[in-house]
Amino acid sequence: MEIKKTTRIFCKLYLFIFFSFNASIILFAQLNKSHMEIDVGLIVDMGSWEGRMMQSSISMAISDFYSVNGYYKTRIVLRTRDSKGQHLLAISSAFDLLENFNLKAVIFIGAQSSVETKFLGELGEKAKIPIISFSTHSTSPFSNKLYPYLVQIAQDETSQVAAIAAIVEAFKWRNVITIHEDNDEWRVFILHLVESLQDKSIHIAYKSSLAVSSADNQINEELIKLMAFGPTVFIVHMSPILASRLFMSAKKLGMMKKGYAWILTVNSMNTNHLHSSRSFEVMDSMQGMIGLKSYVPPSKELHNFTSRWRKKFLLETDMEVMELTPFCIFAYDVAWGLAKAVEWARPKEILLTEILLRSKFKGLSGDFQFINGKLVLNAFEIVNMIGKGERRVGFWTPEGKIAGEVYSSIHGRELSLSNTSGGLEDIIWPGGSATIPKGLVTKMSSRKLRIVVPGNGGFPELVNVDRNIQSNVTSATGFCIDVFKAAIEEVELELEVDYEFIPFVNATEENIRNYTYDELIDGVYLQVTHTIHINLIVTEEKLLSNFSRFVVIVWMFVVLILTSSYTATLTSMITVQQIQLNSKENYIGYQRHSIAQGIISNLNFKNSSLRPYSSPEEYANALSSGSKKGGVSAIIDEIPYIKIFLAKYSADYAMIGSTSTTNGFAFAFRKGSPLVPYLSRAIAKLRKNEKLMELEHEWFKRQSTFASEDDDPSSAVKPLTLDSFRGLFLISGVSSALAPAVLYSFKLYKIWHFVKNFNLRDIMWERIKFVKEYLYKQLESRCKKSTSEGPCELRVEV
Repeated sequence: MEIKKTTRIFCKLYLFIFFSFNASIILFAQLNKSHMEIDVGLIVDMGSWEGRMMQSSISMAISDFYSVNGYYKTRIVLRTRDSKGQHLLAISSAFDLLENFNLKAVIFIGAQSSVETKFLGELGEKAKIPIISFSTHSTSPFSNKLYPYLVQIAQDETSQVAAIAAIVEAFKWRNVITIHEDNDEWRVFILHLVESLQDKSIHIAYKSSLAVSSADNQINEELIKLMAFGPTVFIVHMSPILASRLFMSAKKLGMMKKGYAWILTVNSMNTNHLHSSRSFEVMDSMQGMIGLKSYVPPSKELHNFTSRWRKKFLLETDMEVMELTPFCIFAYDVAWGLAKAVEWARPKEILLTEILLRSKFKGLSGDFQFINGKLVLNAFEIVNMIGKGERRVGFWTPEGKIAGEVYSSIHGRELSLSNTSGGLEDIIWPGGSATIPKGLVTKMSSRKLRIVVPGNGGFPELVNVDRNIQSNVTSATGFCIDVFKAAIEEVELELEVDYEFIPFVNATEENIRNYTYDELIDGVYLQVTHTIHINLIVTEEKLLSNFSRFVVIVWMFVVLILTSSYTATLTSMITVQQIQLNSKENYIGYQRHSIAQGIISNLNFKNSSLRPYSSPEEYANALSSGSKKGGVSAIIDEIPYIKIFLAKYSADYAMIGSTSTTNGFAFAFRKGSPLVPYLSRAIAKLRKNEKLMELEHEWFKRQSTFASEDDDPSSAVKPLTLDSFRGLFLISGVSSALAPAVLYSFKLYKIWHFVKNFNLRDIMWERIKFVKEYLYKQLESRCKKSTSEGPCELRVEV
């Protein structure tokens, strides 16, 4: 009885479990049928390798995500449109998808202009859906705050230009030439690159641009122009289509031989395109180049995905691709993150963009996260084009360092420098050379240097510019102009430099008199012109003798004491004069639009007591009138201007105090200009051979008068005189005389030991005989040339 009862209980339990299991299966199947489909638009150029590869990666990411998360209630459905590489078609495709589907997001793949990116941002704002923009070139300037629905996945141009500048600096190249594709977005990248290079004092000798539609003969003409600079360093930033044509033309012209160096940006390093288009010719022309590639840390998951992706892509296209690009891996992670965000945002659809931007997980590319609406990318690989592919020679890390090796975690992107790596591995340069190219520029530029000349009507002795508007000819004269011309003549012995003077004019083409130094320097910074004044730099020698070092050390102490004493004394003079002038409520004059106004302000003079003037004649009138009659009691200005004034009015006025507060006049060049060291050496040479002094005498005519403070009975500060430093000069003179005396005493001692072993009488007699023979031969020679006036008697008496 008990057995039957137990059997019935087990049977009921079995039936309950059986029906419950079947009910769960049916319920699960019904739940699967009730998945919420989420439409996501995908606009991509299916005719390009990059587009097809990224579309395949996105499809695999969505499939992989739901195979792992089968219990999710949402399913992304891709609504794909082919842009065919046409911007207008891509935009119209976005409108078509929005009209025909209830899109929750749009993925936009392809190179985009700033106008197109702006349109996408506004489209997302209007539709209130995230627009995920994959751009194959540098990041657009639009921020997440301006367009909150725009999610950007692009190369970080800031990091890329920093990496290129670091490479150039690592090889100690001081001059480079850039070659870029001629459109607004590529030009913006070059501007950032120029700034990054100039921060490291690297000069861009020339910026070349080519349109993507350029014919082969146009490319050849531009390259022939660049060949005039000689073997140097070229930085290439353009689309792979144009880059491949450029490289093949450069190869034919002989610009891929020893001495040349080529650096390619990430955009120019799209090796899949290069492999697909005339593979052998293109790769052969790229031998020895170095370039940047986005770095993805290796992992087991990445290896497995790459293997599956290759098989799938081969089945779909019947074509074997050489490499899975980093952007395809980024696309996989973005699609994975979007699928996760869609599930979390399902109850609150309006938050999808916010949830996506907050996503953070371990993806195939490493740590996946956004900052300011932009995906954080990894370091860069530095590769060397060798044979049929490239060889990694090092890395550039986000910390701004170059290393031959980095360590990374298996899943993440945590990077650290190898302790054993001192830099890049050995590189094979163009022409198969292992020698690092010098990167010299034999010709400064194929264009003239534009030298801006400011108008200064009050002091034409320094700079005077006269421009004939009808003939458009500018003539410039003055002391500064002559110094510049003399320096350029010295520079031209080493470099070919062509220049022209440009007057500093306003919008009405009139010469500007009321300019400021800031306005001049802004023109140089914007690379409109160079500025002309004078810059004196002292370098010409290494000390080899200990005696020389001893003398120089003494001199250094003397100079230190002298400068300290004079600085203190002159400061006291100015302070006393300042108190006197302020206490008497006198007016002070200064040169209009000069740095003298700032100097006077630092001396705490009242602004109400300052009066500006523009010429020596105005100075004289103001000083002769005095403060009580509408003039001034003193003029404070830079010494060169005061010298010009005193050359005309020295009989009535004198310079009673001076202090050096600036480095004087200068030739202002843009940072990184290669002309700077040449011009500095030229001016130093002019100073050494006293050419500068000659020019100063020629223009300033006579020496300025410097009056002693003793002339002013009210002055409480006595000037420094020679007697003030008698002891100091005595020490300096004794040490300077003692050093050569000791040195030559050692030499005389050695000579004495050398000659004392010889008979002095024999030595003197041998020398007398030598002189006698020499004189006899001279007389004999003259006798032979004499006429027949009689016999010639030869006699040499000692």
